[in-house]
Amino acid sequence: MNSPNSPHSSALGRVLATVSVGFVVTQLDVTIVNIALPKIGADLHANVAGLQWVVDAYTLAFAVLMLSAGALGDRFGARRLYAAGIVLFALASLACGLALDATMLVAARAVQGIGAAAMLPNSLALLNQSYGHDPKLRARAVGLWTAAGAIAIAAGPVAGGLLIAAFGWRSIFLVNLPICAAGFLASLVWVPRPEATTRQGPQAATAALSDTQPRGIDLSGQCLAIVALTAFVAAVIEWRPLGLDHPLVAGGFVLALIAAGAFIVVESRVAAPMLPLSLFSKRTFSVAVLFGICVNLTYYGMVFVLSLYLQRVRGYTPLQAGLAFLPLTGGFLLSNVASGWVVGRFGVRMPMIAGAITAGLGYGLLHFVDAGTPLIGLLLPFLLIPSGMGLAVPAMTTAVLASTDAARAGTASAVLNTARQAGGAVGVAAFGALASGAAATQIVSGMRASTAVSVGLLVIGGVLSCFVHPQPQSSDSARRPACRERASESR
Repeated sequence: MNSPNSPHSSALGRVLATVSVGFVVTQLDVTIVNIALPKIGADLHANVAGLQWVVDAYTLAFAVLMLSAGALGDRFGARRLYAAGIVLFALASLACGLALDATMLVAARAVQGIGAAAMLPNSLALLNQSYGHDPKLRARAVGLWTAAGAIAIAAGPVAGGLLIAAFGWRSIFLVNLPICAAGFLASLVWVPRPEATTRQGPQAATAALSDTQPRGIDLSGQCLAIVALTAFVAAVIEWRPLGLDHPLVAGGFVLALIAAGAFIVVESRVAAPMLPLSLFSKRTFSVAVLFGICVNLTYYGMVFVLSLYLQRVRGYTPLQAGLAFLPLTGGFLLSNVASGWVVGRFGVRMPMIAGAITAGLGYGLLHFVDAGTPLIGLLLPFLLIPSGMGLAVPAMTTAVLASTDAARAGTASAVLNTARQAGGAVGVAAFGALASGAAATQIVSGMRASTAVSVGLLVIGGVLSCFVHPQPQSSDSARRPACRERASESR
């Protein structure tokens, strides 16, 4: 392993810093936007369903395009796709800041999601390319990468509250511009070109060439994925205000089911599927993806509901709500960093199980919160939730990267993050529907129902985690014969 002060270590550190910028801006736009929702609703005359679309337009575009972005990164180079995503995200952020009405804001948020989709899977692919030779080093790098996102999550509510108080809600989008500019320049200067990796020797050159063989773009699968996810989320969002028997709601659920079935059929038959179903033959990969759905569905949905609770039930200003959120978001930082060490020492299974139990306990305590609960009563659950998730998520990500070879790193990470973002979109739609209504009692009742669902999902996630392969492996080991891979998966 390289010494901490070696030039190679410095180069790896610069790559880690660069790819972390993409994760920072994608995560910043989760918490910073949630804290601004009541102000956006008042200014643009948007109801709860409209605010759900402000969140889910971003999350949906993010989710449904990540698989194609991962495949494009495998085909044209993760570095190129990552840089293009940063530029598009910056332009969309500018459009969000200049939005004249809710429709324009929702459209700009969708374009932001496209940029985020290009960034996230390819940032992980670049990370895997740089650190895949050493599983323990990769686990720590993933922990630090995740910690960068945790810093953004932690800073989002407070920074958002300060920006809204000083400059209005539009400033929360414009703050992305200098961050994106720095990330784009760093990607040009600090991330090596793909051909640089082929100079490491004949064997590495052969592997690199095999990794960059172009694959086709699955347009039919992409379109079916968009239809299925959008129809389902739209039906969930509109279910509460329109009723389950409304043609648009019932039709949305039916269309989602048909499109999902057609998607599975198409992906099993096309030569170059956007979602290689063969990946799910690996137990560790499948479990990690299901775990990611449970984690994001609960967290994204609860953050949306808690934003309404703090500002509409407790009457907090955006800044006060941001400060109240600080334990919930700031707790990710230490647990993310600790997870890298824990995964390197104990493998991925233990932190996933422990994280699910810890976060589930936090959601369970939130179940007893009402309009009159003292703020101190939120402190313990607000600490337990991020502590558990921060411990589990890097382990989950490491499990996915370790279960696939380098040629599919972009696609595999895209599958994981697509599933997570789709789960988040469903969480916002479902939990937002449960908490819809202007009355404080409706929001509190919806929050309690949401916490009960969250506890149940994390129990499921914890049980599933018992079936992952405990020890991460280097990406080189994934190139070993399939019989050995199957043997290790069956342990």
